[in-house]
Amino acid sequence: MNYGFVIDNRKCIGCHACTVACKSEHDVPVGVNRTWVKQTEKGVFPDTRRVFSVLRCNHCEDAPCVTICPVEALYTREDGIVDFNNDRCIGCKSCMQACPYDALYIDPNTQTAAKCNYCSPRIDVGLEPACVNVCPEHAIISGDMDNPKTEIAQLLSREQVSVRKPEKSTKPNVYYIDGDLASLNPTTTERSDRYFWNSQSSGVGHYARFVETLAKKHDPKNPSGEVQFNSIKSTTTTYAGNTGQSCSNETEKNGLNENDARRIYDTPDKGILWGWEVAGYVMTKAISAGALLVLFLAFIFNFSDVSITNLWLSIGAGLFFLAATGILLVMDLDQPKRFVYVLLRPQWKSWLVRGGYSITVYGGLLSLLALFTLLEMDLVVTILLWASALIAILVAVYTAFLFAQAKGRDFWQSPTLALHMLIHSFMAGAAFFTISNVVFESTPDWGLFLSYVLYISIGLNLFIMLIELTMTHPTEDSKRVAHMIVSGRYKNKFWFGSILIGNVLPLILIFIGGGWITALAGLLVIIGIYLTESIWIEAPQRIQLT
Repeated sequence: MNYGFVIDNRKCIGCHACTVACKSEHDVPVGVNRTWVKQTEKGVFPDTRRVFSVLRCNHCEDAPCVTICPVEALYTREDGIVDFNNDRCIGCKSCMQACPYDALYIDPNTQTAAKCNYCSPRIDVGLEPACVNVCPEHAIISGDMDNPKTEIAQLLSREQVSVRKPEKSTKPNVYYIDGDLASLNPTTTERSDRYFWNSQSSGVGHYARFVETLAKKHDPKNPSGEVQFNSIKSTTTTYAGNTGQSCSNETEKNGLNENDARRIYDTPDKGILWGWEVAGYVMTKAISAGALLVLFLAFIFNFSDVSITNLWLSIGAGLFFLAATGILLVMDLDQPKRFVYVLLRPQWKSWLVRGGYSITVYGGLLSLLALFTLLEMDLVVTILLWASALIAILVAVYTAFLFAQAKGRDFWQSPTLALHMLIHSFMAGAAFFTISNVVFESTPDWGLFLSYVLYISIGLNLFIMLIELTMTHPTEDSKRVAHMIVSGRYKNKFWFGSILIGNVLPLILIFIGGGWITALAGLLVIIGIYLTESIWIEAPQRIQLT
């Protein structure tokens, strides 16, 4: 069996009965939806049309949310339904980043992920999904697509259908008859905070705050805290597309036009899912891995004498910042008490699991390195240095592969992202040692070696960022993120923070030289790494997926 949905847009009247039935069946909290009806208006009066699109989980044949889930909380059943087990979910939000259709949310009651599960308990006893039963126009058709006798199979065989984002190659099992591009393509219209029937003025975030709390928090003109609802204000200006510019008379005469589409109702924005904690842990693991890699580079190529002090500094920094990485990882979970599930209930295709085990192995190797350094067993120390360096590389870059599994964020699919993070590790490691040199004496050749590492790694970092931001981007979403970084929302943070503070000034200070000056350069490098990672993590999440 292979279950799916057909949404017949010729029949849908936008009554939201499916949304209400779904909420009633599954006790879905206010502010989030498993299924919802997006509404889009097209054209200029009097030549207008309103489009209704029922949106939900697509129960993809190749579901990226299942692949990225580290604990098998999401899984594909034998009948094709993508179901979930919230008793396993750790609240890492990876599935929400992986889904190109914005179908998942964090339940505010359980602090776990949730989505449409095709009403699997009803299916198991021979009933249809609640949304199918309640639809007054029979606009939602469900069933076994592999059975030629079912209505859904017959519709798929004779009607021209479309799916959302076919370029993602997820093979979605929700099909639309008479699907409208202006509604199904999220970039055709812009999300607004002023929908009718909507009281969320700025979205609800991934915690799905209730509308009453949100209205009180975001309405400075309502100090009493009384709940007030937004209304659609009439206006004499007709808007064209996403630009907010007035339509020309010629456009008005043309009637219905894709560029005149306006989104008038949609599910609330979930906000930034991965914030400062994720940027922080990317930075701390860069320092942890880089402290070992820089020392290993000097040791294996004999670029500088490696003193016992620097060896202990490398081990100490590796363990300390590795512990900080673990703390930040746990802090970012909505179910932090379940963090051990990543190790005890692993789903091995997820790079979150592979990264978790890499961090664990790396910590074990550093501990052994400390032990055998104390015992002065030089041969074993050399072997452990090699092993630790190899795992350190994996620790440095695994997040790039985790981001690549987040298919909902096109900018993270960059093939240079792993190199970007590896270079940051060398920058962070060298920066750490330049700062520690102020307290612990070092040889001149060690300081010179660190300067060369910073020169080369900063230069490579600037080159990689140039490639990431100027290369031909394959999708409109990634182009919009690059524009957002270079000349949009993040331009000041990028040019002043990431480029000037994190790269240009350190180069100048290293050239000037001197103990405290070089240490300041190292500090600026670490600040720049954090600012860069926070931009690279946050900016792609600004792109709407629905």
